[in-house]
Amino acid sequence: MWTEKLQVQGPYNFDLVLERLSLDPLQVVDFTNRTVKVPLYIEKEPIVLQVQAIGDIDEPSFIIKGQSEVYKSKAIERLKKVFHWHQPLEGVSRHFRESDLREIFEEHRGTAIVLDFDYYSCLVKCIIHQQLNLSFAHTLTERFVKTFGYQMEGAWFYPTPETTAQLQIEQLRAIQFSGRKAEYVIGLSEQIIQGHLNLDIMEKLSDQEVMDTLIKIRGIGRWTAENFLLFGLGRPNLFPKADIGIQNALKILYGLPQKPTQEEMESYSVKWAPYLSYASLYLWRSIEKRSEKK
Repeated sequence: MWTEKLQVQGPYNFDLVLERLSLDPLQVVDFTNRTVKVPLYIEKEPIVLQVQAIGDIDEPSFIIKGQSEVYKSKAIERLKKVFHWHQPLEGVSRHFRESDLREIFEEHRGTAIVLDFDYYSCLVKCIIHQQLNLSFAHTLTERFVKTFGYQMEGAWFYPTPETTAQLQIEQLRAIQFSGRKAEYVIGLSEQIIQGHLNLDIMEKLSDQEVMDTLIKIRGIGRWTAENFLLFGLGRPNLFPKADIGIQNALKILYGLPQKPTQEEMESYSVKWAPYLSYASLYLWRSIEKRSEKK
């Protein structure tokens, strides 16, 4: 086993990151020890890392532990992107201090955009979550992963595209997938293993190129593509105006009698660029049920 210590520039609130991660029942979060287990694929090999916070918001630092030395450097580089350790959050915080979102940003100060651990699981999760309330979406995703994926060192890995492409629609319907959602997840997996969709090149494409590529896939619309850009690739300036959570958060923030229109949302968000992804995250945070697992 290897251990590495990393110092990160504050503000960075790992406890709020853990709180948000814990909303997903597949995440192995330990609030007492301030740890989370991270399942990654490095060069198609599954590895599990443990991330532990040992600092505070203003002077954050972390201890990373892993089993194999083979992929250590690449794994750490991936972690830096996943947890947004590669770019300081101070500039983002400063940007919103004079905005309508200043109170939300103060309350959740140092909360980073944490990416899904790999591109494929991000897309699959987005498809599963389409048009479902968050609680059942997590339940359905958990059933999918625990039925067809696998566990290693206590962490859960999503089934691979090769595994999912071999599934029958009836197998997914047995865990309460709709027929159409089952078709979408299987179809996405087939596109990948047949070489029609290469997720590994997505990082090199522009937001629009990613969007244009993904929406050609059956079952992927603008909402799913935007969520992939935000939580798969970590793009900084995404504001999914069709997202119900963001609409509800804005309704509460501005005391509106009903959900805002697309035009109103566009008007509100003008001053939040070029960090619209953070505006989205903090608006979601403002309405999410806070964890009681501490």
